Amino acid sequence: MRILLIEDSLRLRELLCEAIRSVGWKIDAFATAQEGRLAVEGADYDLLLLDLGLPDEDGIDVLRSLRGAKVQTPVLVLTARGAIDERILGLDAGADDYLAKPFHNGELIARIRALMRRAPVTSMPILEFANIQLDIASRRVTCAGAEIALAPSEKDLLELLMRNGGKVISKAKMEHAFSEYGDERSSNAVELAISRLRRKLEGHRTGSSIETVRGVGYMIREKSA
Repeated sequence: MRILLIEDSLRLRELLCEAIRSVGWKIDAFATAQEGRLAVEGADYDLLLLDLGLPDEDGIDVLRSLRGAKVQTPVLVLTARGAIDERILGLDAGADDYLAKPFHNGELIARIRALMRRAPVTSMPILEFANIQLDIASRRVTCAGAEIALAPSEKDLLELLMRNGGKVISKAKMEHAFSEYGDERSSNAVELAISRLRRKLEGHRTGSSIETVRGVGYMIREKSA
């Protein structure tokens, strides 16, 4: 899962990024509304964490503009504005949930999981392809009930492949999904991760195979009976 955080407090950004990465999710963090808008235009996110007190624009206005542009990404508002009328304003503007500062990181993670359970099919809690199951929340990968031990980066690539089962995914898109803003996006790193993923899946009856489409990218497809 990939999350976008728009929060002007550097210390809080760092703490939230640490908490979210600790459960295996990716997060891109920005300090201003302008940076956040550009991020939304340039990538697909499963969830937006939005602070209302941004330095260049009120978060409520950002939220309204996103909903006006038909952006359906679930939004969890994070703010020090805890009054009931402020919460109502945020929810009416299009927020899916509201968390007043200060809050416990455990509650934040729980609320994110709850939002993902209510999200559209594209963010379903359990992904399935052939005989493989991937639990989005726990990041547990299984085949016929047996867990497959994968590194976080391998799980990220497997999730992307499973979400696009039977379709070719360009190497550029994989490099983007494999990295976070500010990290070097290495084509070789993706190839190595794909190679490791293939080896680990080969030891299980997954009913699928990861194929290389030369000059284009990769795809996962079901094996014929």
